[in-house]
Amino acid sequence: MAKARLRIAALYPEQLNIYADRGNIAVLESRCRWRSIESHVTAVGLGETIDPERFDLIYLGGGQDDDQRRCAADLLEHKRSGLIAAAANGAVLLGICGGYQLFGHWYELADERIEGVGILNVETVRGKGPRLIGNVAVETSLPGASPRAVLAGFENHGGRTRLIGGGAPLGRVIKGNGNDGVSGEEGCRDGNVIGTYLHGPLLPANCWFADWLIATAIGASAELAPLDDALELAAHKAACAAAGVNG
Repeated sequence: MAKARLRIAALYPEQLNIYADRGNIAVLESRCRWRSIESHVTAVGLGETIDPERFDLIYLGGGQDDDQRRCAADLLEHKRSGLIAAAANGAVLLGICGGYQLFGHWYELADERIEGVGILNVETVRGKGPRLIGNVAVETSLPGASPRAVLAGFENHGGRTRLIGGGAPLGRVIKGNGNDGVSGEEGCRDGNVIGTYLHGPLLPANCWFADWLIATAIGASAELAPLDDALELAAHKAACAAAGVNG
């Protein structure tokens, strides 16, 4: 039997890496290594294309406005077709905050409308009122995961994201704002393509979700080998408590 391996593409790691979200990649690598699952991370930067056959998991984070504007144009010119093909091939795509917005059809930045890749049925407008900032907890239901599993993290976004054309949320907000502060929805999921506003970074505080991503990306037919997750579970409990819910 071939040894399991996880091939990760980290898009724009130099430009889209705010809120310590580069820690998400470190968690994926570590949890693979501890299980003797081979993992490779490839940085894919400006001007580079994506071979849809080369990667099992593609990660896109968020950045400052100018960086996101540059990366949005590059995504459309160099990476859009590869991302669409990778998703069609069953690869896992994870977009965090700005990456979530860029996976959608478009988002508003000041007086501009920035076109996104369009692999998630969402669009983001500039909302009236304050930014949506704070600790957040979300109840999810993912294939193969525990029913009503909770994701906990931190959100900080001015955009209000709405689901369109039958888009499905990643989960329902228990505490916090979520996509727009009013719908009770957080993130979006279409098959193996996922977008969310949760920072923290997300995966160190939600090891169960990291494992779900790994198992889904490598096509694991059985549960991953268990790990000693005492510290990870404590981090999850603390993140939930910060949001005001039981972990």
